[in-house]
Amino acid sequence: MNESARVTQPPSIGRIFRAFALIGISSFGGGLVAYLRDVVVDRERWLTDDEFLGALEIGQTLPGLNSTNVAVIVGRQLRGPRGALAAALGLILPGAVILSVLGVLYARLHDNPDVTAALAGVAAASVGLLLQVTLKIGGRQFLRPKDLMFILPTFLMVGVFHVSLVTTLLLLAPIAIWMNRPAALKKPPLSSSESRP
Repeated sequence: MNESARVTQPPSIGRIFRAFALIGISSFGGGLVAYLRDVVVDRERWLTDDEFLGALEIGQTLPGLNSTNVAVIVGRQLRGPRGALAAALGLILPGAVILSVLGVLYARLHDNPDVTAALAGVAAASVGLLLQVTLKIGGRQFLRPKDLMFILPTFLMVGVFHVSLVTTLLLLAPIAIWMNRPAALKKPPLSSSESRP
């Protein structure tokens, strides 16, 4: 998405709450972050793709759920602390209500073979959702050699060797910061005395 396509007028607090409540009601599992991006970047045009990726990167380094962290960051960017609260409540409340109802039903029906089969199907589908999210949000990063230098070590350290995420971040963050530092300042022009032969 181009920077010029971004909506410049910030949305109302009510609109932020409604948008995130709709996300909370209609998205499931690993697909939540992808749906967040679809709403915030493509549909509402509140942020650019790069701005959303920046919010996602920050959200992943903070404690708690990525999706909730991203909602707070996006809401804060749009309307300050009130926007952050509206986004967080909108995202969390619908799921909390639905989960409470489903928890009561599961306590009564967990021995039912149809329920067990349905949950197994949902578990398999969630793997597909996670793959879709990975490709949709991280697709561009897989094509950049500099990004692959961090994607592959992170995958190996966390996924294969079970190094903690905190340790992985502490090891890779200094390298990432150094590699993505601003361009070196231009050298000052030569003085008149230095420019003479």
